[in-house]
Amino acid sequence: MNPYSLSRRAIALRSSAIREILKITAQPDVISFAGGLPSPETFPIEHLRNAAERVWQHQARTALQYGPTEGHAPLREWIAERLRAQGSTQVRAEQVLITTGSQQGLDLLTKVLVDEGSKLLVETPSYLGALQAFAMGEPRFHSMPSDDEGIMVDAMDDAMLEGARLLYCLPNFQNPTGRRLPLARREALVARAGQAGVPIVEDDPYGELDYGGQRLPSLHSMNPEGVVYLGSFSKLLTPGFRLGYMVAPPVIFEKCVQAKQAADLHTPSFTQHVVFEAVRDGFLDRHIPTIRALYGRQCEYMLEALERHMPAEASWSRPEGGMFIWVSLPPSIDTERLLEQAIDHKVAFVPGAPFFCEAPQRNTLRLSFVTVAKENIERGVALLGSLIRDALAAQPQARRA
Repeated sequence: MNPYSLSRRAIALRSSAIREILKITAQPDVISFAGGLPSPETFPIEHLRNAAERVWQHQARTALQYGPTEGHAPLREWIAERLRAQGSTQVRAEQVLITTGSQQGLDLLTKVLVDEGSKLLVETPSYLGALQAFAMGEPRFHSMPSDDEGIMVDAMDDAMLEGARLLYCLPNFQNPTGRRLPLARREALVARAGQAGVPIVEDDPYGELDYGGQRLPSLHSMNPEGVVYLGSFSKLLTPGFRLGYMVAPPVIFEKCVQAKQAADLHTPSFTQHVVFEAVRDGFLDRHIPTIRALYGRQCEYMLEALERHMPAEASWSRPEGGMFIWVSLPPSIDTERLLEQAIDHKVAFVPGAPFFCEAPQRNTLRLSFVTVAKENIERGVALLGSLIRDALAAQPQARRA
């Protein structure tokens, strides 16, 4: 007999589909397109080691002590200055909250903005981690119409926006689809949400990973008072530091600080000091182009392999940045069943259904390409293509349409 009385929210919790798959892909002989993991080749190990040594030698007593909830002041100022240079000209260090990964930012916003039954607007499909974080508030999710370029702003009517607590989106190389919201849609989305009084949560972990280095203006730069911006060092330095940040209007900022005080007091001081020491001299501007170049090559390898090995019935996104390709198969193919077969052949991916808050499309899947060697991309995609062809051949023609 279980002696514990779990809360209703705890009972409703479900494990991340991706995290469960990663337990399988930890096996060394599995070709994994599943995890959204940055390539370890991009980790600036020596640079971070030197930064840590400088902190240890010159700032150890401060870096090992408790710190302010808002974060290390020089790092907050550095973030504000970088965002100003990227177009968010009104950002001040006082608006920057350092978080334990940008995932914590989503958790804090859930605590501050979401009540049971609150209406939340999300893309179709959307980032699974955000859906998990928001679900803790027991909201009502509403999927916004989306296509290959992102949110279809023209399809957003007054009824959809009415009463919404927030609108969540990843405008840059979205997880899971890899798509990027065009400039005209960004402008229209910010204007439409602003008119309706709906705050936008702009999640931007991939914005710097444009293979061509052509960054589009952030939503935050277009309406600082109507947009909460989430950023991260996980894709640019290392995910193991779990260091992110939030830029928010004063009322939301103050409440998120209070929620963070209750959650963890502050993000680890030593990590913040090391990251600031690592980036303060312009290192990221020298380092990011190497990440873009690597990921661009990896993406091209996978796109070429998909062209060679996928059946004509399959289609996929062609991202210009980020880490993901989104594949759509005929409706008769359930990618969760396909995953079971692929795992038997030592290949893994993420089925698309968990990325939908409503009406999951079970014939979709996400492929991540940045951590897989070229020859394994070829082998893994060839095997997936073969399994899909076999599944289609086993079905009556009417079901494949």
